[in-house]
Amino acid sequence: MQMRRALLKKFALVLLAALFLNSLIFYGASSRSILNSTREDMLYILESADSLLEYGGDLNGQVARLELVTDRYDSRLTVIAADGSVAADTGADAASLDNHLGREEVEAALAEGSGYAIRRSATLGRTMLYVAMRSAHSDNVLRLAVPYSGMREYLPLLFPAAMGSFMLALACSIAATERFVSSVTRPLRVISREMLKVRGDYRSLKFEPSPYPEINVIADTTMEMSRDVEEYLARIEKEKQIRQEFFSNASHELKTPITSIQGYAELLEGGLIRDENMQRDFAGRIKKEAVRMTGLINDILMISRLETKEAEVVMTDVRVSVLLEEIVGGLKPQAAAGQVFIHIDCQPLMIRANAQHMRELFTNLIGNAVKYNRPGGQVWVNVRESDRQMVARVRDNGVGIPEDSLDRIFERFYRVDKGRSRKQGGTGLGLSIVKHIVGYYHGTIRVESKLDEGSEFVVTLPMEA
Repeated sequence: MQMRRALLKKFALVLLAALFLNSLIFYGASSRSILNSTREDMLYILESADSLLEYGGDLNGQVARLELVTDRYDSRLTVIAADGSVAADTGADAASLDNHLGREEVEAALAEGSGYAIRRSATLGRTMLYVAMRSAHSDNVLRLAVPYSGMREYLPLLFPAAMGSFMLALACSIAATERFVSSVTRPLRVISREMLKVRGDYRSLKFEPSPYPEINVIADTTMEMSRDVEEYLARIEKEKQIRQEFFSNASHELKTPITSIQGYAELLEGGLIRDENMQRDFAGRIKKEAVRMTGLINDILMISRLETKEAEVVMTDVRVSVLLEEIVGGLKPQAAAGQVFIHIDCQPLMIRANAQHMRELFTNLIGNAVKYNRPGGQVWVNVRESDRQMVARVRDNGVGIPEDSLDRIFERFYRVDKGRSRKQGGTGLGLSIVKHIVGYYHGTIRVESKLDEGSEFVVTLPMEA
């Protein structure tokens, strides 16, 4: 309602100002029109008098005969010589009048042929309109003076009609303004009501189109904001679900080695195992589970640091070919055990990055290619520089990834083959770490795979971090 009243008030003020300005313009234009019309009529009278006067005869006598007419209309006719002296006048003795050469209308008539002036007459004591014309038959100037009030004379007649028109225009304008304001505020009220009706389901928002594009912009913006809120809430819900799954999987993954360690430790502590070989076997299993648990914790911490970006990361120039040789050297026992052959084709290049990040990225990609392969399988690692970016391809001809799992392989703790993954000792976090590292450097990763034919991972990272 406040907006409605404010709009009505402003429209009313603008309307009043417009009507007032229009009245001033009308008054000025009408005054000018009346003045011009009166001047033309007076010039016509002067031209007629000029053609009737005999300038070689008795001018006073001829002008005196016109006094009956001029007195009737409170006007004066004056004949002025070229030197400004008054030759004849219908209202006074010519000899008693001052020289008129300095009068505005006389100067204009002598210079331009005709002229006029409005001023108060000292002789008659009222405002007069003076129109002067240079004679076409002599050197004299003829001047006619009449009482002049301009538009003031017509105001008593025009005021009632003007006020009536003004009030009618005001009423019509207020009605039009009320209608316009309603057309503006109504869509806003509809938007407000629709927003208040929303109870979590933003898809129910619907707005009727308004005749004003500006109002439609508000409705469209509201709809877009509602969609953004809906997407934001969905993202929060998804992140909440991911966190719950993460904690559940993390606790499960940590519980498994802890349970094994606890079981083996209790057997050793209870003295039930007396065989030294079996004791060493149990100790080795405890160590293996401890290493697995340490690796799991390190992977979780790595993902956490990559997500929060809170830890300070030291950037250096990493020689990729040297790094790959070290990684492949560390994977040789695993590759030899699985009879998998690794081929490296790396262009000599250096990337500005964190060395540990690059080690984790390549170790996980190449390690997975070895781990999920078959006896006699091959792994090809190709690294090239293109458009100031490092493009790394890791391809294998192993077991491949089912198509329905391609969208989930980067999720934490997701395993395509859970039994094989546990047997191989994986934590289920390797590809998630790879994705987080790629995201940390604003790079891209894509995967292509066919079941029983193999997989290819393509990572693109900027050369300068």
